[in-house]
This record gives sequence, C-alpha cells and structure tokens, in this order.
Amino acid sequence: MRLTKAEWQLMNALWQGHPATAREIQSRLPRETNWAYTTVKTMLSRLVTKGALSERKDGLAAMYSPLVSRRKARLSALRSMAEEVFDGSVGMLVHFLVEEENLSPSERKKLIDALKDEDKGGAK
Repeated sequence: MRLTKAEWQLMNALWQGHPATAREIQSRLPRETNWAYTTVKTMLSRLVTKGALSERKDGLAAMYSPLVSRRKARLSALRSMAEEVFDGSVGMLVHFLVEEENLSPSERKKLIDALKDEDKGGAK
C-alpha cells in the first residue's frame, strides 16, 4: 500500500492511539499542518477507501482505526523504494544507507545485530 506524505501524517497521528475521531486525529497533527477539519475528513475517507483504515459510527461520530500496522506500512514503503530506486535490491538500499549516512556506533551495532539475527533465522 502506497501512502502519500499527507497520508503518513494522518496514519502516524492515528497510530498514537485508536480508535479515534477525526477531531482527535486532527489535534495530533503537527501544528504546521494546519489542515481544516473537512480536509482531514476527506483524507480519512480516502484512507478508508484504500483499505488502510476502518470507520465505524459511534453515535454521531465516526471512529477510525488502522487496518495496517506501522511496521507493515514502513515495510511496504521500503519495498517500493527498493523497487523504484535500487532495482528491487533491499541489500543495495541498506548498503547505500550505511555508506551515505553517518550512523552512530549504536545504530551500526543495531544493524549488525539485526543482520546476525537474520542469518541465524531470528524472529522479526
């Protein structure tokens, strides 16, 4: 599932706590977003149509819940990036990040440990 930058903002706000109303989600958005309530409702409806959210009525209010976890959404985004930018190679993506980014010793250790765990057939 592909999310736009705006959709990521809404999903991040919803992952903070759910179910939630559109007003609750709107209140969790970064201040600089400054979206009107109607914009938030429209975008939430689009996410429901995409299958990223569920919507149920609670009296007059609509309550939204994520149908996709943050982890799955991140994995999908990384796979899309790997496909588009790195010829489908996640390894090339990781190698690029290690080469180009200044990883702290702690981040390097976490990456090495994760790779070692994967080699041993560790859990994800």
